[in-house]
Amino acid sequence: MVAHMIPKWNMEGVLPPIWPGEDGVSQNRSPYPSTTTEVVDVFATSVDRLAILQGLLDYRQALYTAGIVDGFQWLDGSFMEDVESHQGRSPQDIDVVTYFGIPVGETQRTIAQKSPHLFNHGWVKAKYKVDSYYEVLGEAFAERHVLKLSYWYSMWSHNRNQTWKGFVRVNLDPTEDAFALQVLQSKRVGP
Repeated sequence: MVAHMIPKWNMEGVLPPIWPGEDGVSQNRSPYPSTTTEVVDVFATSVDRLAILQGLLDYRQALYTAGIVDGFQWLDGSFMEDVESHQGRSPQDIDVVTYFGIPVGETQRTIAQKSPHLFNHGWVKAKYKVDSYYEVLGEAFAERHVLKLSYWYSMWSHNRNQTWKGFVRVNLDPTEDAFALQVLQSKRVGP
């Protein structure tokens, strides 16, 4: 077990947008910083969730193989909600926005040419159960960046029922993912 930085689902079956008990201006809010090990430990509660988490870890490994190791991801979607109890279904995938730095000596074009499948939304979703999106870090901050950040935050701060909710942030980190994979494998064999 890991020390949890992700709050428990609230009565609506979502992560609260602000840590329970904190005031409305608290910095202790979504997106909650976490690790892939904690995400696995908290959300690996069913066979369907185990498969999605395996896909997420495999997807992250594919990013590392392509040279994308600097950055972080926002994790959201029905996977981050208690849809089993509140909607009577399992999540189908996990929503992920990857914010990444371009590796030294590369460009967006060279990365996309070497690993075009990683930027093919439909392919990634079918192979990894990851509803994937990307944003590049390290560029001069411009109005379009503000608009994209505002878009993602506003989309992910509510669910389809317009309930305020939170989501999770994890760093890209191959070493951490190796620990997360061990936790995932231990969840498959049961306690």
